[in-house]
Amino acid sequence: MDKSTSSCCPVSWIYLVVSVVALAIFGVGLYLALMNPHEWAMLAAGCLSLVGVGVTWPIAQILAYAQANHAVTQQTAHALGERLDQMSSLLNRVSEQQMLSDRAKSVAFRDQDRAAIRRALNEELAQGEWEAAFALVDQFEKAFGSKAEADRLRADINERQNAGVKETIAQAMTVIDRHTRAEEWSAALREAEKLIAQYSEHAEVKHLPLEIENRRQARKKELLMSWHEAVARHDVDGSIEILRQLDPYLTPTEAESMQDTARGVFKEKLNNLGADFAAAIREHRWNEALRIGQQIQSDFPNSRIAQEVREKMETLRQRASEPAGAAS
Repeated sequence: MDKSTSSCCPVSWIYLVVSVVALAIFGVGLYLALMNPHEWAMLAAGCLSLVGVGVTWPIAQILAYAQANHAVTQQTAHALGERLDQMSSLLNRVSEQQMLSDRAKSVAFRDQDRAAIRRALNEELAQGEWEAAFALVDQFEKAFGSKAEADRLRADINERQNAGVKETIAQAMTVIDRHTRAEEWSAALREAEKLIAQYSEHAEVKHLPLEIENRRQARKKELLMSWHEAVARHDVDGSIEILRQLDPYLTPTEAESMQDTARGVFKEKLNNLGADFAAAIREHRWNEALRIGQQIQSDFPNSRIAQEVREKMETLRQRASEPAGAAS
């Protein structure tokens, strides 16, 4: 039997006794009224007793149940409070254990995190991403608070960056040197301008255009000396070849000052070709005569000798096509 039922039992017994007493009064009153028609007092008292019991019994029952439920509610609330206290304590312990677990994991994975940042740093360094590398070092210092190691890493980045810059400059200088040896001065200057755009603070890069121009002027001076020497020894073919190489270096004023000498060289070349052409015809070397005649027409198309050669070319072709040993 639960507490609510047990608490209602005393009320039920009391009202049961009172009901029996009320019924007894009613029975006695009914008997007296039947025996004596004027004796209604006892009967009325019995009736009132029964009515009072009938009216108050439900109310008493409700009050008894309410009191019992209140006690049960208090007991339930007390039990619930105790259970909530137990759960709160349990949650606190779980929270503390979780914090300890997070700290333990943080300590356990600290070395792995440091190694991961170092790997990422090495990848950025291998790709020459210096700004990204410095950002990783800042992150490393902030995460682990190791300023000494972060400073060491920054020094290493600066060293590698300087080495990378030197290597890049050296490679570009090799390309520039190759262009200058090939006398490709415009290409050399373009490479120098690219290098200056990236590393203008470096002295060796800053003075590259001047160095290229000095090399160009040195080559021009060398060609001029070779030209004068070839002219002096009447090396016609050598003079013309040197003049061809020298032409891109000459200013209009310099070219004009060399015109008379150049005309003399080309006139001598034409005379030599004419003499070789005539000798080839005399000796019936028709193919050689054809070759020299074509050269005269190509190199000196407006000369008198070229006109004379042009008149003989058809005859030379016929002779060259004849079988060897045929009469001239």
